[in-house]
Amino acid sequence: MSTKIRLAKYIAHAGVCSRKQASRLIDEGAVIVNNRPANHIDHVDEQDHITVNGQIIKGAAELIYFAYHKPVGIDCKLDQNDPTSLYHHLPTITRVYPIGRLDKDSRGLLILTNDGELCNQLIHPDFHQPKRYLVSVNKSIDAEFCTKMAAGVPVDKQITLPCSVEKIADKQFSIILKQGLNRQIRKMAHYCGYKVIDLYREQISELTLQTLNLAQGQYIAINKSDILK
Repeated sequence: MSTKIRLAKYIAHAGVCSRKQASRLIDEGAVIVNNRPANHIDHVDEQDHITVNGQIIKGAAELIYFAYHKPVGIDCKLDQNDPTSLYHHLPTITRVYPIGRLDKDSRGLLILTNDGELCNQLIHPDFHQPKRYLVSVNKSIDAEFCTKMAAGVPVDKQITLPCSVEKIADKQFSIILKQGLNRQIRKMAHYCGYKVIDLYREQISELTLQTLNLAQGQYIAINKSDILK
């Protein structure tokens, strides 16, 4: 006899989306359990009849992982009606989704997977997985700028967590974040009086674009161990 688990966790294990996104789908009424609207407290197993947006969900999916070098101009929202959407650039082997989105004007490393638990490990602040970015701005930076950014600045009514900021060139710096607020780096730089010209994510946890040697717009199959050691 199988052990029943929380519905959101079951949906994540089935490769539909992350656990957080599954909870959102439950709130939206998109999840049906045994012919009734789902509740967050539902515990289910493979004997239950579960649909998400009308599609039957059954058991744990085979977990797959890809690294994708996102170009500027690709929107990470999975909207099949938007020609600029990442939806049109995903591997077609099975359903995958991006972990740690990049905004449309940014480029660099994305992880594509159907592993909802990995998604939780990489984006939840309790796990503190670093993401490294190279950022170019519109004017010269100095030590004061780096110190101010690293200490934390107001973004969306909260102070960003302390982070590592290092000057790379006259108008370029590297930053390592362990959180992922919406357009965080752009808003941090704006608070300090700068405008981001180019934002490039080169690393997520242990995985780097440099070692993958991946051209813009390309993706490659990887292993989970390439991301988390």
